[in-house]
Amino acid sequence: MCCHSLGAPARALVLSLSPRCVRAGGCLPDARPPLRRPMDAALLVALGLLAQSLGLSLGVPGQRRPSTLYPWHRAPAPGRVRRAWVIPPISVSENHKRLPYPLVQIKSDKQPLGSVIYSIQGPGVDEEPQGVFSIDKFTGKVFLNAMLDREKTDRFRLRAFALDLGGATLEEPTDLEIVVVDQNDNRPVFRQEAFSGRVLEGAVPGTYVTRAEATDADDPETDNAALRYSILEQDGPQLFSIDEHTGDIRTVQVGLDREVVAVYNLTLQVADMSGDGLTATASAIITLEDVNDNAPGFTRDEFFMEATEAVSGVDVGRLQVEDRDLPGSPNWAARFTILEGDPKGQFAIRTDPKTNEGVLSVVKPLDYESCEQYNLRVAVQNEAPLQAAAPRAERGQARVSVRVQDVNEAPVFQENPLRISLPEGVPPGTPVATFSAQDPDTQRLQRLSYSKDYDPDDWLRVDRATGQIQTQRVLSPASPFLKDGWYRAIILAYDDASPPSTATGTLSIEILEVNDHAPELSPPSGSVCSKPDQGSGLLLGATDADLPPHGAPFHFQLSPRVPELTRNWSVSQVNVSHARLRLRHQVREGLHRLSLLLRDSGQPPQQREQPLNVTVCRCGPDGACLPGAAARRAGGVGVSLGALVIVLASIILLLLLALPVALVTRSRRQSGDKGFLHGLQDDLRDNILNYDEQGGGEEDQDAYDINQLRHPTELAALCAPLGRPPLRRDAPFGRVRPQPPRMLPTSPADIADFINDGLEVADSDPSVPPYDTALIYDYEGDGSVAGTLSSILSSLGDEDQDYSCLRDWGPRFARLADLYGPP
Repeated sequence: MCCHSLGAPARALVLSLSPRCVRAGGCLPDARPPLRRPMDAALLVALGLLAQSLGLSLGVPGQRRPSTLYPWHRAPAPGRVRRAWVIPPISVSENHKRLPYPLVQIKSDKQPLGSVIYSIQGPGVDEEPQGVFSIDKFTGKVFLNAMLDREKTDRFRLRAFALDLGGATLEEPTDLEIVVVDQNDNRPVFRQEAFSGRVLEGAVPGTYVTRAEATDADDPETDNAALRYSILEQDGPQLFSIDEHTGDIRTVQVGLDREVVAVYNLTLQVADMSGDGLTATASAIITLEDVNDNAPGFTRDEFFMEATEAVSGVDVGRLQVEDRDLPGSPNWAARFTILEGDPKGQFAIRTDPKTNEGVLSVVKPLDYESCEQYNLRVAVQNEAPLQAAAPRAERGQARVSVRVQDVNEAPVFQENPLRISLPEGVPPGTPVATFSAQDPDTQRLQRLSYSKDYDPDDWLRVDRATGQIQTQRVLSPASPFLKDGWYRAIILAYDDASPPSTATGTLSIEILEVNDHAPELSPPSGSVCSKPDQGSGLLLGATDADLPPHGAPFHFQLSPRVPELTRNWSVSQVNVSHARLRLRHQVREGLHRLSLLLRDSGQPPQQREQPLNVTVCRCGPDGACLPGAAARRAGGVGVSLGALVIVLASIILLLLLALPVALVTRSRRQSGDKGFLHGLQDDLRDNILNYDEQGGGEEDQDAYDINQLRHPTELAALCAPLGRPPLRRDAPFGRVRPQPPRMLPTSPADIADFINDGLEVADSDPSVPPYDTALIYDYEGDGSVAGTLSSILSSLGDEDQDYSCLRDWGPRFARLADLYGPP
């Protein structure tokens, strides 16, 4: 039985080989074990050529009937194990439009036709993308149902199955590989629309500039993706070339000049099929980088300017230059140099970064009297070095003439500031200095005058004509205007021109310290232990109102006038400002008056003899004086009888003074028992009075005391004691508690305390009505326009009331008058 393969549009041959096909001149056997991997393209081509030489029929696109394959057929071989045959890959071109297109027919020789069920599985069938391939389950024909795109999927690996009508497996599953053959259906694409590159002007031929890159989605192993680059158009002469394989752009000629053409625009093209297929275009922008191949030059050979004397830091004029190099770059920026004509360095030239002009300025004041005109020679060059092959500028140097204008100059102090020294305490009229100035305008006859501008303590006097300075009073050493021993004043010198010119001079006077104060002892008193071996002695110090070097070190000495002091006392120096006083022998306890001689280190030295009061005391174990009582106990001395008598007499005197005070206080409390309202006198306003009565009205005389609501003048008469006052049954102890007299509040802050005290008295006073009885409240004067409210409740029925008056109160009350008043 022979087998024929169905050719695909890509001219590839797909075979399933068997021994019988070989005898029929159609197929080659596979002597190797069954393969499970796809065959490469070279092997497919070799098999195709071999099949043609053996007379096999090749499939063409117009063929409708696919060839039959027996992928499960095994060739009998005596003495050998039968091996499976492998189906070569089936090639089909992408973008095939005649659908459905039969690819191949597979058959099993184990059952007759119609008794085998065929099926395939894999990507393109039951996996994504689904529906691309299908198989006739009875005939085994495999069809292509959709257009293929190699750029998405370049091959499909399927599994073929053969079952009997009962569903039993007739053959083992076999592989079926379908290879998608590429077509040139994708144009090449540049990676960017515009490529940019930079190269120095004047670059030699072959200098790399940039690279253009493109991609093609077709099969890179075929000519469909074989790209070639070219330049379609470029500005001016052919100065650039591109490598057709790599896309590298390079220079090919000399003559790149940024000052002539700064930017070149190239139109690039890329084509597949080795330059004969589809094409795409892009642009390349090449910028020439500047080099310093042009020297700067002045626009003129000579410049004329004017400058005012006696000023500095001002601009005189500008020097214009031109340079063809890139503006703003170091190749363009100018740098100016003064070659001659300025020996004192009075001029300077800086560059304006925007215009590249040279700005000539005066950095030191000019003097018209010294020089009326300056002739300068200046040069210009770039910040970056000039190229060796660049030509030199014709006007690399220029002359600048500066004429000086004469003005009225201010006087000049020869020494400013002027520093002098004076001893402190100099008398008025003492010469200080002559602070004179000179007028630089020697060609003008002008007179100078002097005055004070700043003399904070008004200490100095200045001669208007000569500038001689004297003191006009004694400067106090404690002046707040002395700063670290220096006094500062400002003197003015001005000429008589119109307007006058003024100079300012600073006079600094150092006030020299004079040793006019003797040191003082500090502290002037102290205490030491009575035993020389106890304590550290008395530390003595000294102070001096004079400033160094007229102060410390100080010298401490026992007064030479009292030589007997040295027998019991000694003084030893501790440091430059302190000494220590000690006992040589034990002396009596108590106050001892010593005399010390203190001397400072000034020139000449000042000394003073000063008293020192030293208390000799008994000391404890720590070397400190014991307190007075403790010292007495430590010395075995008790309290004297006289001191005890004085203490007892003082106590008795205090008791005698306290007894009359207690008696007076008691009598005042008894006088306050007459009643709560006794101390209120006539004015009861702003006082809290007894209330709380909620009885049965005016006719209920038993529930509350009606007298509580009467006028205070009547109440005072009723409060007179006519016998034993009635006691409240709910009051504690059932007896009257004496009430102290209460004073009216004198300020708003005392009102709260007055109210609280009144409430407490009202609740605890058994002589007043019970808690639920109306208490006395503030009296608000005589008479009432509204009358009493008790008249409303005094009648027994509504017929006795006259509600007509409610009509005068407004519309709402008028309605009440209509409801309850007479018709």
